[in-house]
Amino acid sequence: MLKPTHHPLQFFFARFIRSRAIHRHYHRRSMLETLGGTAHERQVQAEHAQVLRQAAVSPPQTVLDSLHTTDQGLGAPQADRVRTQVGGNDIEQEKPLPWWLLLWHCYRTPFDLLLSLLALISFLTGDLRATTVIGAMVCLSVSLRFFQEIKSHRAADQLKALVSNKAMVLRPGQGPQDIPVHDLVPGDVISLSAGDMIPADCRIVQAKDLFVAQAAMTGESLPVEKFAHDADAHLRSPMDLDNIVFMGTNVVSGTAHAVVVATGQRSYFGDLAMRLTQTDRAPTQFQAGVNKVAWLLIRFMTVMVPLVLLVNGLTKGNWVEAALFALSIAVGLTPEMLPMIVTSTLAKGAVRLSQQKVVVKRLDAIQNFGAMDVLCTDKTGTLTQDKIVLARHTDVWGQSSRDVLEYAYLNSYYQTGLKNMLDVAVLDQVQLHHDLEVATAYAKVDEVPFDFQRRRMSVVVIEHDRRHLLICKGALEEVMKACTQVRRDGQDLPLTPELLADIQHITHSLNEEGLRVVAVAIKESDTSQTRYSVADESDLILVGYVAFLDPPKDTTAAALHSLHEQGVSVMVLTGDNEWVTRKVCHDVGLPIVGLLNGADIQDMSDAQLAAALPSHNVFAKLTPDHKERVVRQLRASGHVVGFMGDGINDAPALRAADIGISVDTAVDIAKEAADIILLEKSLMVLSLGVKQGRRTFANMLKYIKMTASSNFGNVLSVLVASAVLPFLPMLPMHLLVQNLLYDISQIGIPFDNVDANQIATPQKWNPQDLGRFMLFFGPISSIFDLTTFALMWWVFGANAPEKQTLFQSGWFVVGLLTQTLVVHMVRTQYIPFVQSRASTPLIVMTVCIMLVGLFLPMGPLAAYFKLQALPAAYFPYLGLILLGYVTLTQLMKRFYTRRFGWQ
Repeated sequence: MLKPTHHPLQFFFARFIRSRAIHRHYHRRSMLETLGGTAHERQVQAEHAQVLRQAAVSPPQTVLDSLHTTDQGLGAPQADRVRTQVGGNDIEQEKPLPWWLLLWHCYRTPFDLLLSLLALISFLTGDLRATTVIGAMVCLSVSLRFFQEIKSHRAADQLKALVSNKAMVLRPGQGPQDIPVHDLVPGDVISLSAGDMIPADCRIVQAKDLFVAQAAMTGESLPVEKFAHDADAHLRSPMDLDNIVFMGTNVVSGTAHAVVVATGQRSYFGDLAMRLTQTDRAPTQFQAGVNKVAWLLIRFMTVMVPLVLLVNGLTKGNWVEAALFALSIAVGLTPEMLPMIVTSTLAKGAVRLSQQKVVVKRLDAIQNFGAMDVLCTDKTGTLTQDKIVLARHTDVWGQSSRDVLEYAYLNSYYQTGLKNMLDVAVLDQVQLHHDLEVATAYAKVDEVPFDFQRRRMSVVVIEHDRRHLLICKGALEEVMKACTQVRRDGQDLPLTPELLADIQHITHSLNEEGLRVVAVAIKESDTSQTRYSVADESDLILVGYVAFLDPPKDTTAAALHSLHEQGVSVMVLTGDNEWVTRKVCHDVGLPIVGLLNGADIQDMSDAQLAAALPSHNVFAKLTPDHKERVVRQLRASGHVVGFMGDGINDAPALRAADIGISVDTAVDIAKEAADIILLEKSLMVLSLGVKQGRRTFANMLKYIKMTASSNFGNVLSVLVASAVLPFLPMLPMHLLVQNLLYDISQIGIPFDNVDANQIATPQKWNPQDLGRFMLFFGPISSIFDLTTFALMWWVFGANAPEKQTLFQSGWFVVGLLTQTLVVHMVRTQYIPFVQSRASTPLIVMTVCIMLVGLFLPMGPLAAYFKLQALPAAYFPYLGLILLGYVTLTQLMKRFYTRRFGWQ
C-alpha cells in the first residue's frame, strides 16, 4: 500500500470536503466554520490531541468499539455511510490566486491608487500629456510585479508533482483490499509494512518489529519504534505516544494493523494544513514599512497641495490656473516611480538569487531577507544532512578501537535481515571491506536474527577455518544482559558492579554528546557447533561501542558564522531531543545561551515566553505549535524573523515568519508555506541572500530619500514664490516635464552600487527617520531656489508677467540639475565620485537628463514647452549655484551622520 512514485507526501494535497464524525469526538461541526484566530486554532489542536490521547491510553478493543468497527475492519456499505457523514480523507491546499486577483494585489498599493486618481483628474481637466505619463508609470510598475510573481509561482509549481496513492484496508470476509486514500474513514483497519506511507492518524492494534520514520513531523533523525500496548496516560505531547502513527510519516521496517482514528482535516497533519490555508498571512515587515512610508508622504501631500492652491488662488485670482498648478504639485510630490523602483529592484534581486539556484516565490521576501535580524532554523535536514553516519568506534572505555569497528562491520555485512540506517552507516566503511578481505578470509556459519524483544542480533563467522566467532550487536542494555566479561587492554575481566557503573557513565557521556550508542560483544566457540540460537547469546565479552549521529552539512558552520557577522542572530527550533541538539550546535559553532524544552514552553503564557526568548537561543522537543508561538513572539517583540525548515512540523512557523525558507527536498506543505526555496544543499546562499536583500533595501531607500527631500524643498520654494511673485514661478507643464525627467534619471537606481556599511547590519523601514531627513535636506534646495529667484529677478530683470518665461526657464534648469545632482549626493554618506562611485547606468542616466534639461530651453523645442533661451551670463551663475548646493549638502551630510547616523 501507498508505495509513492515521487515525493512521499504529495498525495496529501487534494480538495477538502467538510464533514461530521461518527462518534462523540466527531459529532460537533468544526468550529473553524464560525471562529478564527490563534486562540481558536489552539483549541482545535487541543481537541485533536485529546482524541489521539484517548485512543492511545485505551485498550485496542475499546478503541475499535468506540469506532463501531472490529479487528477485521468496516464493511464496504458501513464505510460508505461513514464517508457520507465525515467526508473524504483530503487535505485542504492553498489554492493559487486567479490571474485577475493577483493583478489586483499587484496594483492596490497606496501610490498606484493615488497615481490612478491623479491620472483621472488630469484626464478630466484635459491634460492628456500628464494622463499619459502617469498612466504609463502605473502600467509599467504593475506589469513588472505581476509578471515576476507569475514567473515565481510557475517555478515553485515545477517543484511539485501530484501522484495518486492507495491504502490497503481490511474488509470482513474479503481480506485486504487496495482503496484510494481519499476513501479512508475513521474505523477502517489498515495493513502496514515496510515502505508504506501512513495515510491517516491511526492507533496500532497489532505490531511486529514496527519502526516508523517521523523526521518530517518531529525532526527526529532516527526511526521510532511503535507498539500495540496502551500508552502512558501522563504523556503530554501526541508525538510521544508510541502506539499512534501519524499521517505523513512512513514505515521503515516491520508490519502492523492499525485502526484509523482521524482523517483529513481532523488529522494532526490536516490541522497544520488547515491553519495555513484558512488564515491570512500577517503583513511582513517590508509590507508594513512601505505602507507607513507611503502614508507619511501622502499626508504631507494632503497638507501642502491645498496650501499651494490657496496661496496661488488668493494672490493671482485665477482659481482654474491655481488648481492646475496645485495638481502638478501633487504629481510632483508623489513618488510615482516608487512602485516601479521597488518592483524592478526586487525583480533584479530575484534574478541574482536565481543564479544561485534560489526560487523566490514572493518578491517582498527579498527585502525581508535583508531586514532579517533573527533566523530560526530547524535542525534535521536543514543544519544537518538528514543522514546517519558512523561517528565513533571505541572500546569499552571510550578509546578509539579498530577491532570494534571490524566486529561491527562483520556483523552488519553477514546479517541477512533488513539492514537499517545504522548498518548502512557501518557498511559505508568501504576501505575496511578490502582490509579485512571479507570475501576470502571469512565465512558465515549462522546468525541469530534481530527481534524487538531482544533488540540485538548476532552472526557467527569463521576465519581461515579457525574457531567460530559470535558477534553480537544491539541496544546497550540488551547486549549487557548477555555479557559476563569486559575486554580491557586485551584482557577479559569479570563484569563487576563497579565496572558496570563505569560503563554506564561512559555511555551516558556519549549520549550527552548526541550520539546513539550500539554495543558490540563477542564469544568464541569451537567449530563443532553448526547451528546457533538465542540461547547462545550468553557469557559474551563486551568489547566496545559504535556510535552514530546525523552530521551537520559542510556549509552550516561557515553560513552561521557569516550570518553572525552580518548581525543576524540564529535560533535552533527542533523537535529532536536536547542532547542531540546540543551536539549539533557544538559541531556548527553555535554557542548555546540557553535551552528550553517544549514541555517548558507548553506551560508558559505568551508574555512569559516573550520574556524568556532573549535569554534562550536553542529550543528542543518542540511541537509545530511551539515553533509557531516562538516565531510570533519574536515578531511581536519587533524582530524581523526568518524561519528555515523542511518538515511538516515546520509549516506553521514558515507561514508565521516574515520570510519562510525551505529546500527543494522539503515536504510539499513546507514548500507551500515558504517564500524562498533553496535548490542546493549549501547554506552559504543564506548569507548571499541577506546581502542581496540589504542591497535591494538600500537602493529603494535612496530613491525615497532623494524624492522626499527634493520634493519638500521644491514645495517650500513654490510657496514662497507664489506669495511674492506676480506670476506662477513655473507652469504646470514645466513641473510635469521636470518631474518626468527626474524620474527617468532614477531608472538606474536598481543597478546602483551600495556602500559596504549599508549592508553590514539589518535594515528596516523608519518613517520617523525619513521625516527628519526631509526636514534637514529639503530646505537646502530651497536656499538655492530662492537664490535663483533673486538672480532672475534682479540680475536678469525677469520681474514682470511679460518676462515670466525667462524666469521660469532659469528656475526650470536649476531645479532639474539640483534634483539630478541630489541623486549622487544622497545615495551615499561619503563624498560622491571620490569615496563612493555610482554604477555606470546611474551615472549615464543622470548625465543624459542634465543635458536634456539644458537642451530644452536652448533648443528648437523651447517654444513648444513655453521656455526660452537663457543668456550666456546665466551659466557662470549656474555653475556657482550648483557648486554651492553640492558643498552645503556634503556639509549637512557630515553633521547629520554624526548626529543621527546614516541608514
